[in-house]
Amino acid sequence: MSTIAPPRFRFILVILVAIGGMTAMPLLQSVGIAPGVAAAFADDDDDNNDDDDSGNSAGSSGGSSGGENRGNDGRRLRGDLRSLFRWPFQRAERPAPPRRAVAIPDRARDEIVALGLDEATIASLTQDGFVIDERTTIALTGSELVKLTIPRGMTLDVARQAVVAAAPSANVDFNHFYQPEEKDTASCPGGDCKLIRHIVDWPHEAANGRATGCGAPLPIGLVDTAINADHASLAEATIEVLQLGDGTNSSSAAQHGTAVAALLVGSAGSRAPGLLPGGRLVAIDAFQRYGRATDIADIYDLIRALDMLAARNIRIVNLSLSGPPNMLLEQAVRAIIDKGTILIAAAGNEGPNAKPVYPAAYADVIAVTAVDRNMKPYRRAVRGDHIDIAAPGVGVWTAASISGGRQKSGTSFAAPFVTAAAALLLGANPEMEPDEVADALTRSANDMGEPGKDAIFGWGLLNAKVLCQS
Repeated sequence: MSTIAPPRFRFILVILVAIGGMTAMPLLQSVGIAPGVAAAFADDDDDNNDDDDSGNSAGSSGGSSGGENRGNDGRRLRGDLRSLFRWPFQRAERPAPPRRAVAIPDRARDEIVALGLDEATIASLTQDGFVIDERTTIALTGSELVKLTIPRGMTLDVARQAVVAAAPSANVDFNHFYQPEEKDTASCPGGDCKLIRHIVDWPHEAANGRATGCGAPLPIGLVDTAINADHASLAEATIEVLQLGDGTNSSSAAQHGTAVAALLVGSAGSRAPGLLPGGRLVAIDAFQRYGRATDIADIYDLIRALDMLAARNIRIVNLSLSGPPNMLLEQAVRAIIDKGTILIAAAGNEGPNAKPVYPAAYADVIAVTAVDRNMKPYRRAVRGDHIDIAAPGVGVWTAASISGGRQKSGTSFAAPFVTAAAALLLGANPEMEPDEVADALTRSANDMGEPGKDAIFGWGLLNAKVLCQS
Protein backbone atom coordinates (compact mmCIF):
# COMPACT_ATOMS: atom_id res chain seq x y z
CA MET A 1 0.00 0.00 0.00
CA SER A 2 1.27 3.45 -0.88
CA THR A 3 2.32 5.63 2.07
CA ILE A 4 2.17 8.92 0.21
CA ALA A 5 -0.35 11.38 1.68
CA PRO A 6 -3.61 11.72 -0.33
CA PRO A 7 -4.29 15.10 -1.99
CA ARG A 8 -6.62 16.33 0.79
CA PHE A 9 -3.81 16.07 3.31
CA ARG A 10 -1.04 17.73 1.26
CA PHE A 11 -1.87 21.29 2.23
CA ILE A 12 -1.95 20.24 5.89
CA LEU A 13 1.43 18.59 5.37
CA VAL A 14 2.91 21.81 3.97
CA ILE A 15 1.69 23.84 6.97
CA LEU A 16 2.95 21.27 9.47
CA VAL A 17 6.39 21.19 7.88
CA ALA A 18 6.57 24.98 7.77
CA ILE A 19 5.63 25.22 11.45
CA GLY A 20 8.27 22.65 11.94
CA GLY A 21 10.27 19.90 13.20
CA MET A 22 9.75 16.88 15.33
CA THR A 23 6.56 18.24 16.91
CA ALA A 24 4.68 17.40 13.71
CA MET A 25 5.85 13.79 13.44
CA PRO A 26 3.07 12.05 15.41
CA LEU A 27 0.37 13.76 13.35
CA LEU A 28 2.22 13.04 10.10
CA GLN A 29 2.35 9.37 10.99
CA SER A 30 -1.32 9.36 12.05
CA VAL A 31 -2.43 10.53 8.59
CA GLY A 32 -0.51 7.81 6.84
CA ILE A 33 2.89 9.29 6.24
CA ALA A 34 5.63 6.67 6.54
CA PRO A 35 7.94 7.04 9.55
CA GLY A 36 10.97 7.32 7.28
CA VAL A 37 9.46 10.15 5.24
CA ALA A 38 8.29 11.93 8.40
CA ALA A 39 11.79 11.75 9.79
CA ALA A 40 13.18 13.18 6.58
CA PHE A 41 10.97 16.25 6.89
CA ALA A 42 11.97 16.71 10.54
CA ASP A 43 15.72 16.19 9.98
CA ASP A 44 17.67 19.35 10.95
CA ASP A 45 21.19 17.95 10.48
CA ASP A 46 23.81 19.89 8.54
CA ASP A 47 24.76 19.07 4.98
CA ASN A 48 27.62 16.73 5.78
CA ASN A 49 25.70 13.70 4.54
CA ASP A 50 24.22 15.27 1.43
CA ASP A 51 24.88 13.97 -2.08
CA ASP A 52 26.71 10.76 -1.29
CA ASP A 53 29.11 10.29 -4.19
CA SER A 54 29.30 6.55 -3.55
CA GLY A 55 25.94 5.95 -5.30
CA ASN A 56 24.36 4.31 -2.22
CA SER A 57 21.89 7.08 -1.39
CA ALA A 58 18.14 6.55 -1.48
CA GLY A 59 17.79 8.88 -4.43
CA SER A 60 19.94 6.64 -6.61
CA SER A 61 18.90 3.20 -5.43
CA GLY A 62 15.18 3.05 -6.29
CA GLY A 63 14.62 -0.06 -4.15
CA SER A 64 15.50 1.31 -0.76
CA SER A 65 13.67 0.75 2.50
CA GLY A 66 11.80 3.37 4.49
CA GLY A 67 14.87 4.12 6.62
CA GLU A 68 16.92 4.83 3.50
CA ASN A 69 14.27 7.29 2.29
CA ARG A 70 15.69 9.86 4.78
CA GLY A 71 18.24 10.74 2.14
CA ASN A 72 18.49 13.26 -0.64
CA ASP A 73 14.90 13.50 -1.84
CA GLY A 74 13.55 14.27 1.62
CA ARG A 75 16.13 16.95 2.25
CA ARG A 76 15.55 18.58 -1.10
CA LEU A 77 11.80 18.66 -0.49
CA ARG A 78 12.36 20.13 2.96
CA GLY A 79 14.56 22.85 1.46
CA ASP A 80 12.03 23.68 -1.27
CA LEU A 81 9.18 23.97 1.22
CA ARG A 82 11.13 26.08 3.68
CA SER A 83 12.18 28.50 0.97
CA LEU A 84 8.55 28.74 -0.20
CA PHE A 85 7.05 29.26 3.27
CA ARG A 86 9.96 31.06 5.00
CA TRP A 87 7.80 33.91 6.39
CA PRO A 88 5.99 34.13 8.75
CA PHE A 89 6.43 30.47 9.75
CA GLN A 90 10.24 30.45 9.96
CA ARG A 91 12.71 33.06 11.10
CA ALA A 92 15.14 34.26 8.45
CA GLU A 93 18.67 33.11 9.17
CA ARG A 94 20.96 36.06 9.80
CA PRO A 95 24.65 35.74 8.89
CA ALA A 96 27.07 36.01 11.76
CA PRO A 97 28.62 39.48 12.00
CA PRO A 98 32.16 39.63 10.57
CA ARG A 99 34.99 39.56 13.09
CA ARG A 100 36.56 42.96 13.38
CA ALA A 101 40.33 43.22 13.15
CA VAL A 102 41.96 44.63 16.24
CA ALA A 103 43.01 48.20 15.52
CA ILE A 104 46.60 48.84 16.52
CA PRO A 105 47.17 52.48 17.55
CA ASP A 106 50.22 54.27 16.19
CA ARG A 107 51.25 55.67 19.59
CA ALA A 108 50.94 55.17 23.32
CA ARG A 109 47.78 56.90 24.54
CA ASP A 110 49.33 58.62 27.57
CA GLU A 111 53.09 58.86 26.98
CA ILE A 112 55.55 61.43 25.68
CA VAL A 113 59.24 60.79 24.98
CA ALA A 114 62.03 63.36 24.98
CA LEU A 115 65.76 63.60 24.34
CA GLY A 116 67.68 66.38 26.05
CA LEU A 117 65.67 67.24 29.17
CA ASP A 118 67.78 68.58 32.04
CA GLU A 119 67.17 67.86 35.72
CA ALA A 120 65.54 71.20 36.42
CA THR A 121 63.04 70.70 33.60
CA ILE A 122 62.28 67.15 34.71
CA ALA A 123 61.63 68.38 38.27
CA SER A 124 59.34 71.13 36.99
CA LEU A 125 57.37 68.72 34.80
CA THR A 126 56.98 66.34 37.74
CA GLN A 127 55.47 69.16 39.81
CA ASP A 128 53.02 69.80 36.97
CA GLY A 129 51.74 66.22 37.16
CA PHE A 130 53.99 64.40 34.69
CA VAL A 131 55.35 61.05 35.88
CA ILE A 132 58.81 59.79 34.93
CA ASP A 133 58.12 56.31 33.62
CA GLU A 134 61.62 55.42 32.39
CA ARG A 135 64.89 57.22 31.70
CA THR A 136 68.29 56.23 30.34
CA THR A 137 71.37 57.86 28.84
CA ILE A 138 71.79 57.45 25.07
CA ALA A 139 75.44 57.55 24.06
CA LEU A 140 74.54 58.03 20.38
CA THR A 141 72.98 61.43 21.03
CA GLY A 142 74.89 62.34 24.18
CA SER A 143 71.65 63.03 26.02
CA GLU A 144 69.10 61.37 28.26
CA LEU A 145 66.05 59.63 26.86
CA VAL A 146 63.00 60.09 29.10
CA LYS A 147 59.56 58.51 28.88
CA LEU A 148 56.86 60.60 30.58
CA THR A 149 53.33 59.61 31.53
CA ILE A 150 51.15 62.66 30.97
CA PRO A 151 48.86 64.14 33.68
CA ARG A 152 45.37 62.65 33.89
CA GLY A 153 42.85 64.61 31.84
CA MET A 154 45.49 66.19 29.58
CA THR A 155 45.53 65.37 25.88
CA LEU A 156 48.67 64.15 24.15
CA ASP A 157 48.92 67.27 21.99
CA VAL A 158 48.64 69.60 24.97
CA ALA A 159 51.14 67.49 26.92
CA ARG A 160 53.65 67.61 24.08
CA GLN A 161 53.28 71.38 23.80
CA ALA A 162 53.81 71.72 27.54
CA VAL A 163 57.07 69.73 27.44
CA VAL A 164 58.29 71.67 24.40
CA ALA A 165 57.53 74.95 26.19
CA ALA A 166 59.42 73.76 29.25
CA ALA A 167 62.47 72.64 27.24
CA PRO A 168 62.67 74.40 23.83
CA SER A 169 66.07 72.86 23.05
CA ALA A 170 64.92 69.27 23.71
CA ASN A 171 63.56 66.88 21.11
CA VAL A 172 60.00 65.92 22.11
CA ASP A 173 57.52 63.62 20.40
CA PHE A 174 54.86 60.97 20.96
CA ASN A 175 55.84 57.46 21.92
CA HIS A 176 55.03 55.97 18.51
CA PHE A 177 54.59 52.24 17.84
CA TYR A 178 56.31 50.21 15.12
CA GLN A 179 55.41 46.78 13.78
CA PRO A 180 57.22 43.95 11.97
CA GLU A 181 56.79 44.13 8.21
CA GLU A 182 55.17 40.79 7.42
CA LYS A 183 51.73 40.54 5.87
CA ASP A 184 51.15 37.12 4.34
CA THR A 185 52.62 33.89 3.11
CA ALA A 186 52.72 32.79 -0.50
CA SER A 187 52.65 29.51 -2.31
CA CYS A 188 55.73 28.06 -4.02
CA PRO A 189 55.08 26.96 -7.61
CA GLY A 190 56.83 23.63 -8.00
CA GLY A 191 58.01 23.77 -4.38
CA ASP A 192 61.16 25.69 -5.30
CA CYS A 193 61.02 28.49 -2.73
CA LYS A 194 64.61 27.78 -1.71
CA LEU A 195 65.74 28.73 -5.20
CA ILE A 196 64.30 32.25 -5.17
CA ARG A 197 67.72 33.68 -4.25
CA HIS A 198 68.90 32.80 -7.75
CA ILE A 199 67.10 35.84 -9.14
CA VAL A 200 69.71 38.08 -7.51
CA ASP A 201 72.59 35.74 -8.47
CA TRP A 202 73.36 35.05 -4.85
CA PRO A 203 76.87 33.50 -4.76
CA HIS A 204 76.92 29.83 -3.78
CA GLU A 205 80.27 30.36 -2.05
CA ALA A 206 78.53 32.56 0.49
CA ALA A 207 77.24 29.35 2.08
CA ASN A 208 80.75 28.90 3.44
CA GLY A 209 80.93 32.46 4.70
CA ARG A 210 82.82 33.77 1.69
CA ALA A 211 81.99 34.68 -1.86
CA THR A 212 84.25 35.25 -4.86
CA GLY A 213 86.18 38.46 -4.26
CA CYS A 214 84.52 39.06 -0.88
CA GLY A 215 85.96 38.82 2.60
CA ALA A 216 84.25 37.27 5.59
CA PRO A 217 80.97 39.10 6.23
CA LEU A 218 80.88 41.64 9.02
CA PRO A 219 78.59 41.01 12.02
CA ILE A 220 74.98 42.01 11.44
CA GLY A 221 72.75 43.78 13.93
CA LEU A 222 69.11 42.75 14.01
CA VAL A 223 66.35 44.74 15.71
CA ASP A 224 63.30 42.50 15.60
CA THR A 225 61.00 40.30 17.65
CA ALA A 226 62.13 37.35 19.77
CA ILE A 227 64.12 34.51 18.19
CA ASN A 228 63.63 30.80 18.80
CA ALA A 229 67.24 29.86 19.49
CA ASP A 230 66.25 26.18 19.67
CA HIS A 231 65.17 26.09 16.03
CA ALA A 232 67.14 23.45 14.11
CA SER A 233 68.05 25.97 11.42
CA LEU A 234 69.82 28.12 14.02
CA ALA A 235 71.56 25.25 15.84
CA GLU A 236 74.94 26.05 14.29
CA ALA A 237 74.39 29.79 13.87
CA THR A 238 76.42 32.35 15.78
CA ILE A 239 73.75 34.52 17.40
CA GLU A 240 74.17 36.81 20.37
CA VAL A 241 70.88 37.99 21.84
CA LEU A 242 70.94 41.25 23.83
CA GLN A 243 68.25 42.08 26.38
CA LEU A 244 66.80 45.56 26.59
CA GLY A 245 65.32 45.35 30.05
CA ASP A 246 64.87 43.19 33.09
CA GLY A 247 62.44 40.82 31.42
CA THR A 248 59.35 42.22 33.13
CA ASN A 249 57.66 43.26 29.87
CA SER A 250 55.63 40.68 27.98
CA SER A 251 57.90 38.97 25.46
CA SER A 252 57.12 39.18 21.77
CA ALA A 253 56.26 36.22 19.57
CA ALA A 254 59.15 34.49 17.81
CA GLN A 255 57.69 34.05 14.31
CA HIS A 256 59.10 37.15 12.66
CA GLY A 257 62.48 37.35 14.38
CA THR A 258 63.19 33.65 13.83
CA ALA A 259 62.32 33.90 10.13
CA VAL A 260 64.56 36.93 9.54
CA ALA A 261 67.43 35.49 11.60
CA ALA A 262 67.34 32.17 9.71
CA LEU A 263 67.20 33.95 6.37
CA LEU A 264 70.41 35.75 7.32
CA VAL A 265 72.48 33.09 9.12
CA GLY A 266 70.52 29.80 9.06
CA SER A 267 72.67 26.66 8.99
CA ALA A 268 73.67 25.57 5.47
CA GLY A 269 72.47 21.97 5.88
CA SER A 270 69.18 22.80 7.58
CA ARG A 271 65.69 22.99 6.11
CA ALA A 272 66.00 26.79 6.09
CA PRO A 273 69.55 27.66 5.03
CA GLY A 274 70.57 31.27 5.36
CA LEU A 275 72.28 33.66 2.98
CA LEU A 276 75.34 33.84 5.24
CA PRO A 277 75.46 30.62 7.29
CA GLY A 278 78.94 31.50 8.52
CA GLY A 279 77.92 34.99 9.57
CA ARG A 280 77.48 36.41 13.06
CA LEU A 281 74.25 38.00 14.28
CA VAL A 282 73.75 40.37 17.21
CA ALA A 283 70.00 40.46 17.84
CA ILE A 284 67.83 42.62 20.07
CA ASP A 285 64.18 41.90 20.81
CA ALA A 286 62.76 45.43 20.92
CA PHE A 287 59.15 44.25 20.70
CA GLN A 288 56.45 43.23 23.13
CA ARG A 289 53.07 41.57 22.67
CA TYR A 290 50.15 43.93 22.09
CA GLY A 291 47.01 42.12 23.24
CA ARG A 292 46.79 38.86 21.33
CA ALA A 293 47.06 40.40 17.92
CA THR A 294 50.56 41.52 17.10
CA ASP A 295 53.93 42.73 18.35
CA ILE A 296 54.88 46.37 18.73
CA ALA A 297 58.05 48.27 19.52
CA ASP A 298 57.86 51.80 20.89
CA ILE A 299 60.24 54.66 20.22
CA TYR A 300 61.83 54.36 23.64
CA ASP A 301 62.95 50.77 23.02
CA LEU A 302 63.93 51.28 19.37
CA ILE A 303 66.31 54.09 20.29
CA ARG A 304 67.79 52.01 23.11
CA ALA A 305 68.30 49.10 20.69
CA LEU A 306 70.14 51.27 18.16
CA ASP A 307 72.28 52.70 20.95
CA MET A 308 73.26 49.21 22.18
CA LEU A 309 74.29 48.09 18.69
CA ALA A 310 76.31 51.27 18.17
CA ALA A 311 78.09 50.68 21.48
CA ARG A 312 79.25 47.29 20.12
CA ASN A 313 80.47 48.87 16.88
CA ILE A 314 78.00 46.92 14.73
CA ARG A 315 78.34 48.43 11.25
CA ILE A 316 75.27 46.89 9.59
CA VAL A 317 71.73 46.82 11.03
CA ASN A 318 68.63 45.13 9.57
CA LEU A 319 65.34 46.86 10.43
CA SER A 320 62.41 44.83 9.11
CA LEU A 321 59.87 47.09 10.82
CA SER A 322 57.94 50.25 10.11
CA GLY A 323 55.84 53.00 11.63
CA PRO A 324 55.18 56.75 11.54
CA PRO A 325 57.80 59.49 11.45
CA ASN A 326 59.20 60.47 14.83
CA MET A 327 61.61 63.28 15.66
CA LEU A 328 63.56 61.24 18.21
CA LEU A 329 63.94 58.25 15.91
CA GLU A 330 65.15 60.52 13.15
CA GLN A 331 67.76 61.99 15.50
CA ALA A 332 68.98 58.53 16.54
CA VAL A 333 69.07 57.31 12.93
CA ARG A 334 71.10 60.31 11.88
CA ALA A 335 73.52 59.81 14.78
CA ILE A 336 74.15 56.11 14.12
CA ILE A 337 74.67 56.68 10.37
CA ASP A 338 77.13 59.48 11.16
CA LYS A 339 78.97 56.94 13.30
CA GLY A 340 79.48 54.80 10.19
CA THR A 341 76.61 52.31 10.48
CA ILE A 342 74.62 51.13 7.46
CA LEU A 343 70.88 50.89 8.15
CA ILE A 344 68.80 48.66 5.85
CA ALA A 345 65.03 48.92 6.36
CA ALA A 346 61.92 47.30 4.91
CA ALA A 347 59.98 49.67 2.66
CA GLY A 348 56.66 48.67 4.24
CA ASN A 349 53.62 46.57 3.34
CA GLU A 350 50.89 49.19 3.71
CA GLY A 351 50.14 49.21 -0.01
CA PRO A 352 51.27 51.01 -3.18
CA ASN A 353 49.18 54.11 -2.38
CA ALA A 354 50.25 54.41 1.25
CA LYS A 355 52.39 57.19 2.65
CA PRO A 356 56.09 56.44 3.22
CA VAL A 357 56.85 54.57 6.44
CA TYR A 358 59.82 54.91 8.74
CA PRO A 359 62.72 54.38 9.29
CA ALA A 360 62.92 53.34 5.61
CA ALA A 361 61.91 56.82 4.41
CA TYR A 362 64.64 58.66 6.35
CA ALA A 363 67.54 60.04 4.34
CA ASP A 364 70.53 57.68 4.01
CA VAL A 365 68.59 54.64 5.23
CA ILE A 366 68.58 52.01 2.48
CA ALA A 367 64.90 51.34 1.74
CA VAL A 368 64.26 47.85 0.32
CA THR A 369 61.14 46.85 -1.59
CA ALA A 370 60.09 43.33 -2.58
CA VAL A 371 59.56 41.51 -5.87
CA ASP A 372 58.40 38.00 -6.71
CA ARG A 373 60.23 35.35 -8.73
CA ASN A 374 58.83 36.82 -11.94
CA MET A 375 60.35 40.23 -11.10
CA LYS A 376 56.92 41.69 -10.45
CA PRO A 377 56.51 44.14 -7.55
CA TYR A 378 55.02 42.82 -4.34
CA ARG A 379 51.37 43.86 -4.36
CA ARG A 380 51.46 45.34 -0.83
CA ALA A 381 54.80 47.14 -1.03
CA VAL A 382 54.92 50.86 -0.32
CA ARG A 383 56.13 52.97 -3.23
CA GLY A 384 57.80 56.35 -3.40
CA ASP A 385 60.87 58.34 -4.29
CA HIS A 386 62.64 57.07 -1.17
CA ILE A 387 62.76 53.45 -2.42
CA ASP A 388 66.38 52.52 -3.12
CA ILE A 389 66.57 48.89 -4.22
CA ALA A 390 64.50 45.73 -4.76
CA ALA A 391 65.12 42.16 -3.59
CA PRO A 392 63.17 38.87 -3.41
CA GLY A 393 60.34 39.16 -0.91
CA VAL A 394 57.48 36.94 -2.13
CA GLY A 395 57.51 33.22 -1.37
CA VAL A 396 60.87 33.42 0.38
CA TRP A 397 61.66 30.14 2.14
CA THR A 398 62.86 30.52 5.71
CA ALA A 399 62.35 29.14 9.22
CA ALA A 400 58.96 28.73 10.84
CA SER A 401 58.77 29.81 14.47
CA ILE A 402 58.92 26.35 16.09
CA SER A 403 60.47 23.93 13.61
CA GLY A 404 60.92 23.36 9.91
CA GLY A 405 60.41 26.03 7.30
CA ARG A 406 57.75 27.84 5.36
CA GLN A 407 57.41 30.48 2.69
CA LYS A 408 57.07 34.11 3.75
CA SER A 409 56.14 37.29 1.93
CA GLY A 410 56.70 40.94 2.74
CA THR A 411 59.36 43.61 2.49
CA SER A 412 60.64 42.23 5.83
CA PHE A 413 62.11 39.31 3.91
CA ALA A 414 63.54 41.40 1.09
CA ALA A 415 65.61 43.59 3.43
CA PRO A 416 67.85 40.69 4.63
CA PHE A 417 69.07 40.07 1.06
CA VAL A 418 70.43 43.61 0.92
CA THR A 419 71.71 43.38 4.49
CA ALA A 420 73.62 40.19 3.69
CA ALA A 421 75.04 41.76 0.51
CA ALA A 422 76.19 44.81 2.48
CA ALA A 423 77.85 42.52 5.05
CA LEU A 424 79.86 40.82 2.30
CA LEU A 425 80.72 44.08 0.63
CA LEU A 426 81.82 45.74 3.85
CA GLY A 427 83.76 42.63 4.83
CA ALA A 428 85.89 43.06 1.73
CA ASN A 429 86.13 46.84 2.13
CA PRO A 430 85.76 47.69 5.85
CA GLU A 431 86.84 51.29 5.29
CA MET A 432 83.76 52.07 3.19
CA GLU A 433 81.38 54.72 4.50
CA PRO A 434 77.58 54.18 4.55
CA ASP A 435 77.00 56.33 1.48
CA GLU A 436 79.68 54.39 -0.42
CA VAL A 437 78.07 51.07 0.47
CA ALA A 438 74.66 52.37 -0.61
CA ASP A 439 76.15 53.65 -3.87
CA ALA A 440 77.83 50.32 -4.60
CA LEU A 441 74.61 48.39 -3.97
CA THR A 442 72.42 50.62 -6.10
CA ARG A 443 74.96 51.18 -8.88
CA SER A 444 75.31 47.45 -9.48
CA ALA A 445 71.55 46.78 -9.33
CA ASN A 446 69.78 45.51 -12.45
CA ASP A 447 67.55 48.33 -13.67
CA MET A 448 63.82 47.58 -13.60
CA GLY A 449 60.74 49.55 -14.51
CA GLU A 450 61.41 53.04 -15.86
CA PRO A 451 65.03 53.77 -16.78
CA GLY A 452 67.00 54.93 -13.77
CA LYS A 453 65.53 55.32 -10.29
CA ASP A 454 61.76 54.98 -9.97
CA ALA A 455 59.17 54.85 -7.21
CA ILE A 456 58.47 51.11 -7.58
CA PHE A 457 61.89 49.42 -7.80
CA GLY A 458 64.25 52.21 -6.79
CA TRP A 459 67.49 51.70 -8.71
CA GLY A 460 66.52 48.14 -9.57
CA LEU A 461 67.01 44.56 -8.44
CA LEU A 462 69.93 43.66 -6.19
CA ASN A 463 72.78 42.01 -8.12
CA ALA A 464 74.83 40.12 -5.54
CA LYS A 465 77.09 38.38 -8.03
CA VAL A 466 79.02 41.44 -9.15
CA LEU A 467 79.28 43.23 -5.81
CA CYS A 468 82.64 41.87 -4.72
CA GLN A 469 83.97 41.73 -8.28
CA SER A 470 83.42 45.42 -8.94
